[in-house]
Amino acid sequence: MKLQTASVLLGSAAAASPSMQTRDSVVIDYNVAPPNLSTLPNGSLFETWRPRAHVLPPNGQIGDPCLHYTDPATGLFHVGFLHDGSGISSATTDDLATYQDLNQGNQVIVPGGINDPVAVFDGSVIPNGINGLPTLLYTSVSYLPIHWSIPYTRGSETQSLAVSSDGGSNFTKLDQGPVIPGPPFAYNVTAFRDPYVFQNPTLDSLLHSKNNTWYTVISGGLHEKGPAQFLYRQYDSDFQYWEYLGQWWHEPTNSTWGNGTWAGRWAFNFETGNVFSLDEYGYNPHGQIFTTIGTEGSDLPVVPQLTSIHDMLWVSGTVSRNGSVSFTPNMAGFLDWGFSSYAAAGKVLPSTSLPSTKSGAPDRFISYVWLSGDLFEQAEGFPTNQQNWTGTLLLPRELRVLYIPNVVDNALARESGASWQVVSSDGSAGTVELQTLGISIARETKAALLSGTSFTESGRTLNSSGVVPFKRSPSEKFFVLSAQLSFPASARGSGLKSGFQILSSEHESTTVYYQFSNESIIVDRSNTSAAARTTDGIDSSAEAGKLRLFDVLNGGEQAIETLDLTLVVDNSVLEVYANGRFALSTWVRSWYANSTNISFFHNGVGGVAFSNVTVSEGLYDAWPDRQ
Repeated sequence: MKLQTASVLLGSAAAASPSMQTRDSVVIDYNVAPPNLSTLPNGSLFETWRPRAHVLPPNGQIGDPCLHYTDPATGLFHVGFLHDGSGISSATTDDLATYQDLNQGNQVIVPGGINDPVAVFDGSVIPNGINGLPTLLYTSVSYLPIHWSIPYTRGSETQSLAVSSDGGSNFTKLDQGPVIPGPPFAYNVTAFRDPYVFQNPTLDSLLHSKNNTWYTVISGGLHEKGPAQFLYRQYDSDFQYWEYLGQWWHEPTNSTWGNGTWAGRWAFNFETGNVFSLDEYGYNPHGQIFTTIGTEGSDLPVVPQLTSIHDMLWVSGTVSRNGSVSFTPNMAGFLDWGFSSYAAAGKVLPSTSLPSTKSGAPDRFISYVWLSGDLFEQAEGFPTNQQNWTGTLLLPRELRVLYIPNVVDNALARESGASWQVVSSDGSAGTVELQTLGISIARETKAALLSGTSFTESGRTLNSSGVVPFKRSPSEKFFVLSAQLSFPASARGSGLKSGFQILSSEHESTTVYYQFSNESIIVDRSNTSAAARTTDGIDSSAEAGKLRLFDVLNGGEQAIETLDLTLVVDNSVLEVYANGRFALSTWVRSWYANSTNISFFHNGVGGVAFSNVTVSEGLYDAWPDRQ
């Protein structure tokens, strides 16, 4: 069927219908097929795919999250991010749902100083730093390009300090040279950036440091040897000197955790490393040590200055000292399986902060992940100027140690090199308890997401192939869908595929389903966007992430673990969460105004039972003060 192409009207937009969007003097009709979007006026697509409940600047390109901290003077939580490649912008929140721009949405620190004439890269904040003020340790850049695939220019990346005395609206650089003036002596590094400051009593004890000493890990690697984190220790109370403690963690070039099934590759270079400690409730300074890390890799042959693979991983491990202190992984996985998800940064959110005081939450570690909007600048032809914004941060996530009880003690549970480990066993019951990283939407954020109008869809069991429309679907492309899917024992290893079709109309749809044959959650985007048929740079490839559903004992009966699924759709942003330990995020850029329908999906192999199916509509506006 040949569709009429969308008309773009220049002039008065006063009579535009709800299915037609306006920006200044441009009106676009979303009831007809899209033209080549790169031919439209600049800024005309600003609202087309813009999310409502996510963190992103008023306009322009967002990059790595960084500069997070709780202001000890106000209790506000600060969330920062690279902005337009020219510094760091920041916002505050008192509830992890709504945000207020600092410095009118402009950068709070920009390049151009004696230490950073070229660029400001990621940094992290000591909340009570110099003179008791928030103090930023950041990467100051003097030379570009920098890339793991080319020789490193000495002096290109140093670590410098800046201090804020106005509530975080501006960070003023210290009138001095860098406090960490370069990589360790004679190291042929691939990178030396993204300092992350943290405190840890385990390190204090091992290293005979003073209590509450600050440490920093700097991410990078060594040419021909592999990626690494470089560990430093605060030497003086004014943070002017930092003592190098060694490569506390390094991996061979392009190696993997296990066979790479559950945690991708360590690749060639580390970026944006965070270090923190957790228990089952959240942050615990004496808890199990974790790091989140971005890895830069490439298909072979390597193309100079091109990173074709970005993996966003988490790693748990033990810390020991045999001469120098070292971190040894014991399990690892993906923090987010999305191809465009990367560069996570988090911070301890104390129970005394404003968000936690309001919700009654304990000390937590809250992490934000960046969702690149243009495939890391590889999406040739994407209508960037027409949209006038690129990328977003994903919803804030609480990280904790997650225990999975009553798991049948079999080969599925005992697999080595996985994203979980066995912590106890009950021989009489034939079960084990597993441990992994818990990943969930921050409780305040989730409560806000679910605060709108909601409705339930009756549960059902499907045995035949097809899609079954919901009796009621959302009226807009802003909703949360949650459900539980139960599978018979015969599903194990079968070709069963089952889930939901969302953002659907006669012209478009996105299908999210669990596939047993490869133990994966799949986001099929082959029919997601009519605009992908007319415009280059709109990716329609499938996204996938591994999730093992274990055999568990339930009431004395063995069964396959229930799939507990949550889909957050914020216009073009899709976040998929499952079983408290899985996240996959991607772009779903539907075009038609009526692409809002939801259906059950099943491929007809075996059966599946859907239950507790709920839809919450509307979402909230994360930026109520923006015009």
